[in-house]
Amino acid sequence: MAAIEYELIKTCQQSGARLGKIHTPHGSIETPIFMPVGTLATVKTISPDELNDMAAQIILSNTYHLWLRPGEDIIHEAGGLHTFMNWDKPILTDSGGFQVFSLSKLRDIQEEGVHFRNHISGEKLFLSPEKAMAIQNALGSDIMMAFDECPPYPAEESYMKASVERTSRWAERCLEAHGRPDEQGLFGIVQGGEYESLRKQSAQDLVSLDFPGYAVGGLSVGEPKTVMNEVLEFTTPMLPSNKPRYLMGVGSADSLIDGAIRGIDMFDCVLPTRIGRNGTCMTSSGRLVVRNAKYARDFRPIDEECDCYTCKNYSRAYIRHLVKCNETFGFRLTSYHNLYFLLKLMENVREAIQNDRLLDYREEFFEQYGFNKENAKNF
Repeated sequence: MAAIEYELIKTCQQSGARLGKIHTPHGSIETPIFMPVGTLATVKTISPDELNDMAAQIILSNTYHLWLRPGEDIIHEAGGLHTFMNWDKPILTDSGGFQVFSLSKLRDIQEEGVHFRNHISGEKLFLSPEKAMAIQNALGSDIMMAFDECPPYPAEESYMKASVERTSRWAERCLEAHGRPDEQGLFGIVQGGEYESLRKQSAQDLVSLDFPGYAVGGLSVGEPKTVMNEVLEFTTPMLPSNKPRYLMGVGSADSLIDGAIRGIDMFDCVLPTRIGRNGTCMTSSGRLVVRNAKYARDFRPIDEECDCYTCKNYSRAYIRHLVKCNETFGFRLTSYHNLYFLLKLMENVREAIQNDRLLDYREEFFEQYGFNKENAKNF
């Protein structure tokens, strides 16, 4: 049996979205699903017990950051990432490629890999497909990501073509270097920017290598959401229907729904915890900036339609007080609420697919959330 297997349960007759399950060594995941991000083997301010309480099914950790601190050797010695962080459900690790290209101002891309500087110490480092596989094998994640180049947006088509071809060669090297294919599934990453012909080339290259799953990379990097949806519309059908499809780095409510409609099964993003630490909360009627003065005497919950721990126990006024005073508990409460909100949203998406009404649900949600083209950037 393969380490990762996808089971299609139902296709929404109204939208074409997929309801499914991904079976992994540490349990099955109901899809479409949002994955909380635990970059350094922890979802910021949230405990594993709290993640279980909010029905998180899988989390994401970061190869690059764990390689630097504490080091994959220490995590391996501890028994792997699951044991190290006391999380017994599935874990996905990204390859570190995005961090190499986004955090390091000085980098040299060569065929063998990337030479760059540690964003913390300035030390010279080198990351290759083989090294990315070795680190992730040591971490022991259920789902590993191939090492790819993450081009900037926008990028010239000629540059993007060379990048796609390099990423395909690196993907083949990742498969060859993968030391635990029976225990860890390795996903390929489709690149190509906004260029349909290059997305097709990338998808064909990777599908020919028969990965257990596929990600769509290079989106949510500054392009308009209309462009992201257009790219998904022509890219997703190029990917096998019997394997998981993962849209990397996307976590806004509208994009989760729109991505599911376009056949995506998995999403991740730091957005809910990052904006939570800034005092911004996702609610059923749009974003609420709880640090604003108008909430100083507002004793209602963050979201009166939410039944999360935060909303059942604490008021906007109290949370505002904590956030304004930089109290960690305030950031915990807002982060908990935001994660719960997105996990509950995906539960509702799955229910809507089951009932063949995802387009109706999208319209209802968007209307209540206050989403329209004019204020799209606020979501």
